[in-house]
Amino acid sequence: MSGPLYLGLDLGTSGVRSSVVDETGLEVSSAQIRFTAPSGPVSDADIWWDTASACLDAQMQALRDKGLSPGAIASMAIDGTSGSMVLVDEQVRPVTPALMYHSAGFDAEAAAIARVAEPRSITRGSNSALARLLRLQSLDADRRARFLCHQADFIMAKLSGEPGISDDNNSLKTGFDPEANGWPDWLTDAGVNLSLLPRVVRVGTALAGANASNQTRFGFSSSMIIRAGTTDSIAAFLASGANEIGDAVTSLGTTLVIKLLSRHRIDDQSRGLYSHRIGDRWLVGGASNSGGGVLLDFFTVTELESLSSRINPAKETGLDYYPLPRPGERFPVNDPGLMPRLVPRPADDALFLQGLLEGMARIEASAYRALADLGAPTPNRIYTAGGGSRNPVWTAIRRRVVSPRIFEAQSSDAAYGAALLSLSASGEFPLV
Repeated sequence: MSGPLYLGLDLGTSGVRSSVVDETGLEVSSAQIRFTAPSGPVSDADIWWDTASACLDAQMQALRDKGLSPGAIASMAIDGTSGSMVLVDEQVRPVTPALMYHSAGFDAEAAAIARVAEPRSITRGSNSALARLLRLQSLDADRRARFLCHQADFIMAKLSGEPGISDDNNSLKTGFDPEANGWPDWLTDAGVNLSLLPRVVRVGTALAGANASNQTRFGFSSSMIIRAGTTDSIAAFLASGANEIGDAVTSLGTTLVIKLLSRHRIDDQSRGLYSHRIGDRWLVGGASNSGGGVLLDFFTVTELESLSSRINPAKETGLDYYPLPRPGERFPVNDPGLMPRLVPRPADDALFLQGLLEGMARIEASAYRALADLGAPTPNRIYTAGGGSRNPVWTAIRRRVVSPRIFEAQSSDAAYGAALLSLSASGEFPLV
């Protein structure tokens, strides 16, 4: 095989994945390394880099094993969990803990934001990314921080040695306005140190290459380009095959994430609804705290498979659950105090599991109704990504509760979507 290759790197909740595609979009190789410790609300950004670099090591060896050269990689893009962030110094060394996307409880910071933010701003709330930034500022007691890095920014900066750059998808929840193409003036009044904020560019923008040490370690060529990345849920959307207005993707991973391709931007903080720019269109949606993580609180993967085989998805249980791993919901209602509803629990575990799956399907249906209420198109097709897409019983329940037009995504791998982003941004492969 000859010709350029394109690399995608995905930082998820459980680990890091990579994907390499050729100029036709065909995946030629992939790799995966899990984090050495569970990714709780507070993490360590050095673990992000250690795991990402180990994944790249494995990916480059996998290419060599197939007779392919890492030097053929023309460009790469990185996606990360939306809203996960850390403060770093000039040498991209973390000076604070890393706060993950599901960290919450930043009530004082939320109050400061609420006094000045626009009523529908996605920055409002005690679990918002901007509140997270304000908390990180307070943890930088000796003022060593020079840059805010979202998770994808941090890995990009470690590869290039150049911190201080982000993309307009990862920066959205921190307050960046993609239509005005700038940070709003009211951030100062909320207490944000503006000098920490990155320069924000459009997704796919060509940036720096890897620095000399990383070229040597991974085998990158000096001409390899790192492109501005995106969030993990948007990368999963790109991987799915959805590309028309009205196409939607539900990602059934640890959490339940919904994205719908629209001509218009729609934001509503009261519902946890926000829009990311993608090309000349918008991805509208949000992320529920419900999802596969709740199932794993009660059952092992083996138990889920066994119990699912005993479920009749056509027969309603009558159980009125709202499955959450802990108090607090983000979308389709934004309520940090919303309590899980998981009782009564029947003696039959298969019935209990079905009730959980039905509850999550109702959350998904409610999310798409919320989008339609605010002017988004009704989904033409709903593609499904994430681990939950491989459960046929869950799919059957969703077809009954949400929509009959549910299809399996061509890929559920965000790393593959990041690779397609890198390829598409090169101009060689139209995506959306």
